[in-house]
Amino acid sequence: MHGASREALTAARERLDALTDSTSVDAAALAEELAAVTALLQREVGLRRVLTDPAQAGEAKATLVQRLLGGQVGGTTADLVSGMVRSRWSQPRDLVDALEELANTADLTAAQRTGALDGVEDELFRFGRIVASDTGLRAALTDQSATTAAKTELLRSLLGGRAHAVTVRLVTRLVTAPRGRSLEVGLESLGKLAADRRNRLVAVVTSAVPLSDGQKQRLGAALAKLYGRPMHLNLDVDPGVVGGIRVQVGDEVINGSLADRLDDAARRMAS
Repeated sequence: MHGASREALTAARERLDALTDSTSVDAAALAEELAAVTALLQREVGLRRVLTDPAQAGEAKATLVQRLLGGQVGGTTADLVSGMVRSRWSQPRDLVDALEELANTADLTAAQRTGALDGVEDELFRFGRIVASDTGLRAALTDQSATTAAKTELLRSLLGGRAHAVTVRLVTRLVTAPRGRSLEVGLESLGKLAADRRNRLVAVVTSAVPLSDGQKQRLGAALAKLYGRPMHLNLDVDPGVVGGIRVQVGDEVINGSLADRLDDAARRMAS
């Protein structure tokens, strides 16, 4: 997002954080309702244009939201969306993108409250790896002719009882309402959003053999020191990484033997 939309999204994030800081707010219920509003505005092109029309007064748009959503969602959700439409958005789609992000963030907050956020992050990463390695599964999940019910049932059979409820909800929303994104891009975005809940970067670590707990701790500490932010490690094993390790943080890729990289990181930390 750019310009006005970026400012509007920042303000919406702050309002969501203020709401979910209160334990009296059911973050999971808020996520579900925000997702429903996202779906509504995705379907109703004319409505989202009206709600982002800069020629319309912000208070008039907020009143319209209250009239439309009143009785359909809780007061907290209606008030949050009303505040969003008072803001200026560069284009109608940006409002829908922002609502979707807030819905996902609220769900991740629900996981964080119960101490399950790390597990959800790992499950999203592992699911992405499974999809990447199984072309048949990917085809089934992205088949535009398949019904929402069929995709939901497929995900239930794959994840039901094996993944956290938040993971299931996030993946189901992404698969059934991709909104023009590839499955891989959507999963990556969810992983980054999960990491942001703890202000952490995500490092995708690929090694020839599984890392020991000590190696993972040292690598995580070294990367956090190098990048100046807490680091969450997504671990993958690939025998093709002969005797070494590959670390990707954003667009930056670090290659080299494990011992060399850890020794180098330790020297930097000491300097």
